[in-house]
Amino acid sequence: MCTSIVINRKKTVVGFNLDILNMEHRVRPTDEGVYIEINDTKEGWMPLFGANNRGDFVAMPTCWPFDSRSNPVSETCRNIIMLDIDLLLKKKTFAELKEIVKNEMIYSIPGVTFMSALSNKNGDVLHIVPGQGSEYYEKPEYKIMTNFSPYKQDKEKHDWMGWDRYNKAEEMIKNANDDFSVKDCFEILKTVSQTVCPTVVSMVFDVSDNVVYWCEDRKWEEIKKKSL
Repeated sequence: MCTSIVINRKKTVVGFNLDILNMEHRVRPTDEGVYIEINDTKEGWMPLFGANNRGDFVAMPTCWPFDSRSNPVSETCRNIIMLDIDLLLKKKTFAELKEIVKNEMIYSIPGVTFMSALSNKNGDVLHIVPGQGSEYYEKPEYKIMTNFSPYKQDKEKHDWMGWDRYNKAEEMIKNANDDFSVKDCFEILKTVSQTVCPTVVSMVFDVSDNVVYWCEDRKWEEIKKKSL
């Protein structure tokens, strides 16, 4: 599932809820970034989400329902997971990813449509939907991505599409003051957090101050932080 939000007010603040089921995860803070990693049976611990000290943030919600156009068409086609890891680990820049998705179609893995909600230190946003397209937004007031395709909106229904989460997050952002803070962002993440496919990590990145805050398993009073 997952919910990603980027808000540009007096500060640039990024929020992310990781909602997963039956996957082992960990949060690994380093001086280079704070990574949310998933333990893959073949690849081991993979840094799939989080922030780096360059100011980039990577979120990767799953699109529901699955769209077969996201299935890879060859062994050499661009894979969204590897692009996200390359940005998070600073092997590629946000600008480089923007050019790649402008000129090439991006694909996911067989049977699962992973989407990307990427942002940089300037508050610019890049949304990628494998097999469907991508959109770049130059420092938007806000951008939200849950688990439905922004190209389809609510034309296709799924229990996990997150339409209600999207609308609630948007309502709270629109009602927020210009001094939108880390605390405000956590309030949104708390409101849209999940228990069926549970929210295991809630992360807020104060991009302006280059500080990452997070809590696990919806323990909202046990927030940790790392300055980058």
